[in-house]
Amino acid sequence: MRRLLFASLLTLLAVPASANDIVLRGMGSFHVGGRIAEVKGKEVRTIQRQPGGPLTKLDPNGQYMVEQMYVQFFQPKNKKGKYPLLMWHGGGLTGVTYESTPDGREGWLNMFVRFGWDTYVSDAVERGRAGFANPDVWTDQPIFLTYQDPYERFRIGDGAGSWNSDPAKRRLLPGSAFPAEAYDNYMKQSVPRWLSTDKAIVAAYLELVDKICPCVLLAHSQGGTFGFQVAEQRPDKFKAIVAVEAASPGNIANAPKLKGVPVLQIFGDYVDQHPRWSHFKKLDMAYGDAIKAAGGTADWVNLPDVGIKGNSHMLMQDKNNGAIAELIQKWLVSKGVVD
Repeated sequence: MRRLLFASLLTLLAVPASANDIVLRGMGSFHVGGRIAEVKGKEVRTIQRQPGGPLTKLDPNGQYMVEQMYVQFFQPKNKKGKYPLLMWHGGGLTGVTYESTPDGREGWLNMFVRFGWDTYVSDAVERGRAGFANPDVWTDQPIFLTYQDPYERFRIGDGAGSWNSDPAKRRLLPGSAFPAEAYDNYMKQSVPRWLSTDKAIVAAYLELVDKICPCVLLAHSQGGTFGFQVAEQRPDKFKAIVAVEAASPGNIANAPKLKGVPVLQIFGDYVDQHPRWSHFKKLDMAYGDAIKAAGGTADWVNLPDVGIKGNSHMLMQDKNNGAIAELIQKWLVSKGVVD
């Protein structure tokens, strides 16, 4: 009986991977960034760490590790990207942005690993598994997103007043590609963010780039802003940059530093009817124009113009995310960063 069981287990282990399986040669995670901060002068408290446990003293005074960043990587067996691909998320979000979609479909992480990229997904300083600091270290208050905020600000609903707690009364943008039926799941991705940590976030990204690159960057929203800021300081480390609805670019005076880095800027649908995103679109286009004026490459894709319609600010989670991933991959191939 034991021999039969053992033989059955060996048979299961020997099943070949199907064409749809992701086969990895490696995966793992690490932290970068961080500094030691000290807290002094706080009251010592008596606490019970777990129900039924003894009372213990909690002394909050001492040193803490803060402002670190978490990175997880996936290395496919069929490696085709010539360089690592870094995925940076937007404000109030984490690396979950690139994982499964709110309605359970594959996200860009899976897709680009399938394309053959060694893919590094970050949780930036203060987000997700990076953790956040003691409130005596970061003295400003975190900000949080209400249910209404992304629905109206991320071009899911049809402008101000389109949100309603009753799903039947919400006004979705006509032709929207966002999986609105899974909006509750989308909101579970939301995490607090701070307004005073930008320097720490950039410092951690710089350390990541120094550790991993040369590389290709795929960055979304606030991550695009940080991406351009970092690239301006390390232009030799980047082989290509894909900025997905960057929430403002870097310093336009520094744009010529990227003349040797091919840049692709992507915006979704309904942008021109939204004052926030039309503003960022103008800034991003001006930044790209400055790169081109310096002799560089800055390509622009307005998705509706190429037949990809209905996209919210969360393009990588929209129902047509696969078509956008294919567009990005074809552009990367055209820039010579894929074997």
